[in-house]
Amino acid sequence: MNPSAVAALLCPLCAGSFAAASTPVVAAGSRTRAPGPAAAGNASTGSGAVDASRSAVPEGRNSALVCESGHSFDIARQGYINLLTGHGTRFIPDTAEMVAARDEFLAAGHYLPLARQLADTVLAGLRPDASGDDHLVVDAGTGTGYYLRQLHLAADNVGGNTADNARASISSIGLDISKFALRRAARANPETVNLVWDVWQPLPIAAGTADAVVVVFAPRNPAEFARILHRDGKLVVVTPLPGHLAEIAGAVGMLGIQDDKQNALQASLAGFFSSGATNDLAYTVDLSRSDVARAALMGPAGHHLDSAQVHERVAALRERTVATARFRISTFRPVRIPVRTPAS
Repeated sequence: MNPSAVAALLCPLCAGSFAAASTPVVAAGSRTRAPGPAAAGNASTGSGAVDASRSAVPEGRNSALVCESGHSFDIARQGYINLLTGHGTRFIPDTAEMVAARDEFLAAGHYLPLARQLADTVLAGLRPDASGDDHLVVDAGTGTGYYLRQLHLAADNVGGNTADNARASISSIGLDISKFALRRAARANPETVNLVWDVWQPLPIAAGTADAVVVVFAPRNPAEFARILHRDGKLVVVTPLPGHLAEIAGAVGMLGIQDDKQNALQASLAGFFSSGATNDLAYTVDLSRSDVARAALMGPAGHHLDSAQVHERVAALRERTVATARFRISTFRPVRIPVRTPAS
């Protein structure tokens, strides 16, 4: 796990910081410095240094993440960390079957054009920092880590996805409530801090530490996203457009896309973000019957659809179906709202 990403974490029990044993104490004022103890959900303004001997990820194969107050969170053998405590979350995580369907569908490359365009959007404007710090990207609802993997590849200029050779290095935090998804995400992105977390709860991330928050077909917590973003950071949201995979959606019981989805998105972010650029993407995908079944089972409808019934419906389709994938990538900038004091 990248030490600079670990340094941005807050303990969910005491809001104290974590630090990797190999991470030097970062000077005050750096965006990646882990703050001291704070009230849950708030950034610390203290300048105390972290004692790396007490708050550390053990060297070698990590077994636990320990905060400066001594709270310990086991690192699963698959490489992710469960920070949820108490009653956990009321939301139903994606099942093993849903995650497997998504992993297989994405591995076939059907959404690779989207992943590459998303990576370019997130990385646009990020340049090497004079301090040498990584730029932190938070993937809220990381799932199997597919889009984050493409982001890291693009940042490293692997595969010729971009002609920009001056992009900054990035570190990343992936959040999801599904352990089944995070097992795959940790394999795909071992350098990422992959956390079991409910995005509707205060995020275990220090204020102002993230350069970008990415949300791909996942829930959004505007107040928390705005809090963790650096003042010059951005929120990048991917949503399906009306007509997305319409050629197969009705036949297999996939959920429809609301016509006013963009208006609903902007309304949900009002007061925390201002709208920026949008980029619409549409292209055709050639799907086998198995691909169609995976597309149906991997999304929200997968919580309700009967797998046997989906495969029965798919069997009635042609051997291959050409469908159109339609997406919108929207960029938003955080709005800094002055904190009112009792006297004001």
